[in-house]
Amino acid sequence: MIKTEIPTMKNHINGEWVDSSSKEVEAVPNPANGTIIAYVPLSGKGDVDLAVKAAAAVYPKWAEVPVPNRTRLLYQYLHLLKEEKENLAQIITEENGKTLKDARGEVQRGIEVVELATSTPNLMMGDALPSIAEGIDGSIWRYPLGVVAGISPFNFPMMVPLWMFPLAIACGNTFILKVSERTPILAGRLVELFYDAGFPKGVLNLVHGGKDVVNRLLDHPEIRAISFVGSEPVAKHVYQTGTAHGKRVQALAGAKNHAVITSSCHLEKTVQGVIGAAFGSSGERCMACSVVAVVEDIADEFMNLLVAETKKLTVGDGRFEEHFVGPLIRDTHKSRVLQYIASGVSEGAHLIVDGRDTETTEDGYYVGATIFDNVTSDMKIWQDEIFAPVLSVVRVKTFEDGIALTNQSKFANGAVIYTSSGKEAQIFREKIDAGMIGVNVNVPAPMAFFSFAGNKSSFYGDLGTNGKDGVQFYTRKKVVTERWF
Repeated sequence: MIKTEIPTMKNHINGEWVDSSSKEVEAVPNPANGTIIAYVPLSGKGDVDLAVKAAAAVYPKWAEVPVPNRTRLLYQYLHLLKEEKENLAQIITEENGKTLKDARGEVQRGIEVVELATSTPNLMMGDALPSIAEGIDGSIWRYPLGVVAGISPFNFPMMVPLWMFPLAIACGNTFILKVSERTPILAGRLVELFYDAGFPKGVLNLVHGGKDVVNRLLDHPEIRAISFVGSEPVAKHVYQTGTAHGKRVQALAGAKNHAVITSSCHLEKTVQGVIGAAFGSSGERCMACSVVAVVEDIADEFMNLLVAETKKLTVGDGRFEEHFVGPLIRDTHKSRVLQYIASGVSEGAHLIVDGRDTETTEDGYYVGATIFDNVTSDMKIWQDEIFAPVLSVVRVKTFEDGIALTNQSKFANGAVIYTSSGKEAQIFREKIDAGMIGVNVNVPAPMAFFSFAGNKSSFYGDLGTNGKDGVQFYTRKKVVTERWF
């Protein structure tokens, strides 16, 4: 039997793969079976400094490259990503655990963000107004910031990094990427394809690691902006620390997304939508449906159908098409989720589908689809982001009560209403406090040409990612007032 050596990931600095200066590594298991597939170095301050030095050295020349020429390279990158779609999806499933169907969807969403970035010549256009006074013209011009950085999470190892560096680089910045140490492999392939597309060395740099890398990115004087996606406590730290060091920061944080279900909904389609939103990607996404607020007059009918359909879901290795729910990312996260399920039971919620009973022959980190009924807002399972296939159902008298319940949450990322009433949809849109809203749309994540950001404790910053917000975040304005004699 031939033994294959388990690789240790390297950093990518100035166009080259380089060993981390740190000898400390962390194992990367396949969540579906616990097999170690790689080791990732926990780099330190010196590794970040080398990456920033490389990015800063190439920045002046890169910023002078005409915007159309930058985007022509992005078109080549886009072509390479499309050629590798299936391979990229396979890597995501291996290191993240999500099903191939979900991984393929993530790859497509990442490609769509790069498609947005190829529109940078239009998106970076300024404004002008002649004759603002006698013989005087006014205009606004957009310029890159310099060296910028991104810190991305484990749950979308392709899509979220592509929210960050393609648009930032197309705007003329150079970039330092720090991805989750739980899912480092896909990022390496993204960087390889980036340089295969012909970009100059040092424009994109990858540094693996944990909190030491994060904190150095936050306090390094040459980094002008930080984009972050992750948990709420870390997002708050990133925002407060980064801004204290004079940086622009966009920090996308946690969520407790609600779906309000009215008596006018299409019941069968609503149930299927909730199942996909709550249990797809094993619930490990910031746009997952975590709470259903269903009006009392259809609650029993809704619950009967929801439970019956949920019990049909299969759990297992995401490489196999028949599995709907894959593993959680780590055994430690599984333990945390099991504690939340026990908490829901002890606080008096009715556990009607118990994911702890999942039957699988795999050795991975599995928790099946879980449903609580009769949940109340004083319970931890309603209050906290669990990040798992755990759904809480709250029965409300009216859909307005559902709106009020949703607005009690400290999070405000996304919210959905299922209805056939235009009036109910209009009221929901006006009264709900969430950054992204769906009307009969199961996961209201906007397309890349719209901005992505929540409200309240789901977002720290002023400008979201993607769309016009993304271009504004990665550029600075110069306002010119000119007269010629």
